[in-house]
Amino acid sequence: MSNVARSTKVVGAVATTMALLLAAGCSGGGDDASADGSVTLEFAQWWEPELPEGELRALMDTFESENPGITVELLSGPYASTKEQVVAGAATGTMSDVVGLDGAWVSDFAKQGALADMSQLMTDAKYDDSQLASQVQIDGSTYMIPVVNFVYPMFTNDDLLAQAGVDAPPSTRTEFTDAAEAVTALGENTYGWIVPLSLEAPNGIQNDVMSWAWASGGTMLKDGQPDLTNPDVTSAVDYVKSLWDAGVVAPGSLTMKEQDKVEEFTNGRVGMMIDSLAHINLIRESNPDLNFSVSAVPAEDDFTGERGIPYASWGIGVSENSEHKEEAWKLVDFLMSEKTNSDLSSMANAFPGNTTSVPDFVEDDETFAAAFEIYKSGYPANEFVGLPVAEQLMRLFDEQLQKTLTGDQSVDDMLQASQDAWTAEF
Repeated sequence: MSNVARSTKVVGAVATTMALLLAAGCSGGGDDASADGSVTLEFAQWWEPELPEGELRALMDTFESENPGITVELLSGPYASTKEQVVAGAATGTMSDVVGLDGAWVSDFAKQGALADMSQLMTDAKYDDSQLASQVQIDGSTYMIPVVNFVYPMFTNDDLLAQAGVDAPPSTRTEFTDAAEAVTALGENTYGWIVPLSLEAPNGIQNDVMSWAWASGGTMLKDGQPDLTNPDVTSAVDYVKSLWDAGVVAPGSLTMKEQDKVEEFTNGRVGMMIDSLAHINLIRESNPDLNFSVSAVPAEDDFTGERGIPYASWGIGVSENSEHKEEAWKLVDFLMSEKTNSDLSSMANAFPGNTTSVPDFVEDDETFAAAFEIYKSGYPANEFVGLPVAEQLMRLFDEQLQKTLTGDQSVDDMLQASQDAWTAEF
C-alpha cells in the first residue's frame, strides 16, 4: 500500500538504484564477513529516492562511524520495484539483510519464514522496547518495527471552500456533505471530494474509504477476523455511496490512483481529499499559490470519542537468512534511536516511531503542527497492517464497492460479498 511519500519521485536516483536492486535480487543477502571480521549489510528500501538527495546515505555514514567494521550498502528503488524485489527475495531466500517493509507485506513474509523474529533479536540485545511507538506482531512475535509513520488527515482547498461559502473545514459527515455539494455547485469542473479506486493500486480502500469508519471509532474486524457487515463499516460505505450518488465525487475515480488524486487537488480542481502529510511539500512545490490546510477526517455527527486516523509506515525488518543478524539489529537500533529517528522523521515529513523523538517541522510549520495535534488527539488506525494478503483484501473490497457505486448491487449485498471473499483468505 502506498503511503504518499512513495509517489514522490526522484527520477534521477531511480535508474542507478534500480540496477542495485536487480543486483541484490541475484546476489541475495549480505556478504560473508571478510578475513578481518568486517561485515557488509545490504539494506533494501524505497526510502532513499523519496528523501532529499544524500540524506539517507549520510545517516548510514554516521552509523558506520559509530560501528567500525560494519558497512551498509543501500539498495534503493521506487516502492513498487522494491516490493517486487523483496517478494522475490522472500521466495528464494535471497532477501537483503535489512529490508524496508510495508505493514501489508508482513503477514505473508512471516508465514514464509523470510523474516527474523525481532522479538528474539531485541531480547538478545537486551533492548528496551518501551520507546517504540508500535510493533507489527504475528502470533506474539515482532516481525516489523514502524520507523516513521505517515498519517492521512483531510486536506481542504480553503480558497475553494471560501468561494463556495464554506468558512471552515468540515468536522462531521453532514458538514462534509454540505461542503462537497457547495464546492461542486461552483461548476467549471470543480468537485467536492476525490477518491482513488483503481483496482491495480487498491490502497484507496484503506486510506480513503475505511478511514471514514476509523474516524468514528469503528472497526472492520472482530477477534482478528473479518467483520465487514457490522454497523461501523455499513455506515461508512453508506456514506461514501451517498456522496457518489450526490455527484460530488470527481469523475474518473474508479480508475484513479493515489498520485492522480494528489494532482487533481494540487491543480485546484477538488475541494477535499484524504491524503498523507508526505505530500505537503510536493503540493507546495507544484502549486505555491494553493491555500490549503489539514484537519481530522470528519466523524459521524453524534460521535464524541477519539478519532482513528489512517496511517502508513516505513517499517523495517531483518531477513531470517541473514548471516549477520546481530549487526543488522544494530542498524535497526540506530534508526530507532531518539536522535536518528527525529532526524529521519524530519527528513521524511513523517511522525517518529520512537515515542521520545520529535521532528523539527512541527515547530516550524503550522500545517505540520496542526497535523501533529490531530495525531496526538486521536490514535493511528490501520487494521490492514499484519493481515494476510492485505492488498488483495483491499482489491476484493474494491471490486464489490465499484459494483455498488455503479448501481449493480446494494451496500448490504456488497458487504456480505466482501465478507465472504475476505473470510476465504483468512
